[in-house]
Amino acid sequence: MAALLTAAPAAATPDPGDAPVKKEATNSQEAEARAAIAGGEIPGVDEIVHSANVQHLANIPKDTLRGTNSDLAFQGKYVFAGNYDGFTVYDISNPRSPKTVSQVLCPGSQNDISVEGNLLFLSTDSSRSDNSCSSKSQSATVKDSWEGVKIFDISDKRNPKYVAAVETACGSHTHTLVPERRNIYVYVSSYSPNAAFPDCQPPHDGISIIKVPRKAPEQAKVIGFPVLFPGSGPDGGGNPGGPTNPGVSKTTGCHDITVLPSKDLAAGACMGDGILFSIKDPEKPKVIDQVQDNVNFAFWHSATFNQDTDKVVFTDELGGGGAATCNAEIGPDRGANGIYDLVGKGDKRKLVFRSYYKIPRHQAATENCVAHNGSVIPVKGRDIMVQSWYQGGVSFWDFTDSSKPKEIGYFERGPLSVDTLVGGGTWSAYYYNGYVYSNDMAKGLDVLKINDRRTDPAKKVRLHELNVQTQPDYFDRHDDDDDDDD
Repeated sequence: MAALLTAAPAAATPDPGDAPVKKEATNSQEAEARAAIAGGEIPGVDEIVHSANVQHLANIPKDTLRGTNSDLAFQGKYVFAGNYDGFTVYDISNPRSPKTVSQVLCPGSQNDISVEGNLLFLSTDSSRSDNSCSSKSQSATVKDSWEGVKIFDISDKRNPKYVAAVETACGSHTHTLVPERRNIYVYVSSYSPNAAFPDCQPPHDGISIIKVPRKAPEQAKVIGFPVLFPGSGPDGGGNPGGPTNPGVSKTTGCHDITVLPSKDLAAGACMGDGILFSIKDPEKPKVIDQVQDNVNFAFWHSATFNQDTDKVVFTDELGGGGAATCNAEIGPDRGANGIYDLVGKGDKRKLVFRSYYKIPRHQAATENCVAHNGSVIPVKGRDIMVQSWYQGGVSFWDFTDSSKPKEIGYFERGPLSVDTLVGGGTWSAYYYNGYVYSNDMAKGLDVLKINDRRTDPAKKVRLHELNVQTQPDYFDRHDDDDDDDD
């Protein structure tokens, strides 16, 4: 049994979305869910179902960290799993039987997680009274609260050590690493859900950039706040949202950014806007194109490039991840993925909408379900993703023809409850070295395998490290790139 580690505070002193929900179902919702189970339209409570080409190899239930499971990162034979109470390190040498190596108590939603070399990064986007990992540090006052990014040394996976903390404006809902030889840049995405926070009031139309010296991570600091949505007035630029665009989130920051370092590109999902920008100078990202969907998108949540860098998949987290949106009433275009072609060259490239993709299986009225985190499955000549849909499960889908995406496999559990809408399901589902790892908010870590001629070539692709939001070039990697950066 791995020990629960309580990380020591950093030497330096420096209300989030995607939150779990719980509410009683109405009589009609409960009746609908029971009827759907009885009629075989959806699985029974906690029942596991999957397509014939998908295997469920393992499940590791949550242990000491009882909070909501969140994102995943990979390095060698390890997977690092975020949790609102901290993070867990698993040994996946044998994917059919993962082993817990360590658990680190460090509360602070969402604990979005990344790894690079001997460093691990955690996002804190909830009001804390200090930057420690104490479970008693929840802040009682807004004025003195701390939010930002925490940095750990993971050279010893059994004993991670807390080495630094960097406070950022409006906290850190998510973050994305832009690694270079001497430094790691951290793009911090956050937005202003509560104007009561002094550093989280509109306009908040940019991202914080943290510079972390690899040899001295304790010297990490914010070096800039580039504005991605310049504009005048109290709300700055970006999508104004309702009442101008009813049902659409007003842009007051970004939710998530995916970078493609080999191409000096990034795609940002920024509440009411999707953006494409150049990161040739990682300290000064430059927006190339900006798109909106004021018909079907409510909240631009995340982005994924295809391998050939001629498509971007954006997700719409309709309902903030806490609503039942995978049903006939909502339809196939809302709470879905938007697939965009990248047209043109260089800084003149444009995002051109092609189609939507949503899982074809309806879910119960008591199941939170909407597009969430996924990754490319690396197959030359094809564009295939694996993706989480909360209680909608895991979907494998092909968007090689960006106008006609289709599901090729799936895995899901039945509802957690038929009388209560309980937040749950898979937060992130990522492909890594032949297997898919899914971090279920309530049920723990699942390991899946897809056996399909369309995805089989991906089994030959091996990575040493994977942070999905720092998207690798799977077939032309330059792990020994000699770029110098001061």
